[in-house]
Amino acid sequence: MGLLTGKTALVTGATRGIGRAIALRFAAEGADVAFTYRSQHEAAQALVAELEAAGVKALAFASDASSFEDAHKVVEEVKAAFGRIDILVNNAGITKDGLMMRMDEAQWDAVIDTNLKSAFNFIHACTPVMARQRGGSIINMSSVVGIAGNAGQCNYSASKAGLIGLAKSIAKEMGPRGIRANCIAPGFIETDMTGALPENVKSEWEKQIPLRRCGKPEDVASVAVFLASDLSAYVTGQVINCCGGMNC
Repeated sequence: MGLLTGKTALVTGATRGIGRAIALRFAAEGADVAFTYRSQHEAAQALVAELEAAGVKALAFASDASSFEDAHKVVEEVKAAFGRIDILVNNAGITKDGLMMRMDEAQWDAVIDTNLKSAFNFIHACTPVMARQRGGSIINMSSVVGIAGNAGQCNYSASKAGLIGLAKSIAKEMGPRGIRANCIAPGFIETDMTGALPENVKSEWEKQIPLRRCGKPEDVASVAVFLASDLSAYVTGQVINCCGGMNC
């Protein structure tokens, strides 16, 4: 019996990086897993195969997480296929960095819509399902820059700060219905997004981290398992930094 046996999880943006690691770890802990992706069909089907190999049920849904209608359609289909939704991980995210004086409206809107509005969309769709079950765990994937800010990332930082406020508000609003909501704030994690950075830049980041290494997606997935499971049954409205001490 795994920590998540008998539970169904929905993870947005799960074909790579942190989302993929979370989906795989949830499956290893016994959860059935549904996930969304934007366009990486082959990667999505490969992940479904890996999840099923772990002995759980898995489904992939191509959708635009920033679309209110798409989110509700996905949740309806997940509920129909699995019968319940116990865990929602709002992981879908992009970056379109730029200094404030050079950032255009399209850059701002794209990041806010994908990172923040998508979480509202899926929470709006999932909470009625969870409320009828009298329980559920919502996990928003924030970032250390959502807490501390970062030059050249005002759109990304604002979206990640918004996810924290959203989770704290949902925790207070839905707590009486047995629904918990928390955030994970990863630091510098080795993903495709950070992999494009020059080695000297990554080296400078590592020097700022007390544990003297970049994090791995699996480090974040371990925190997600804690928040998704009954180990955190009395934890809600919180932000857990997963940053190697970078933001301590």
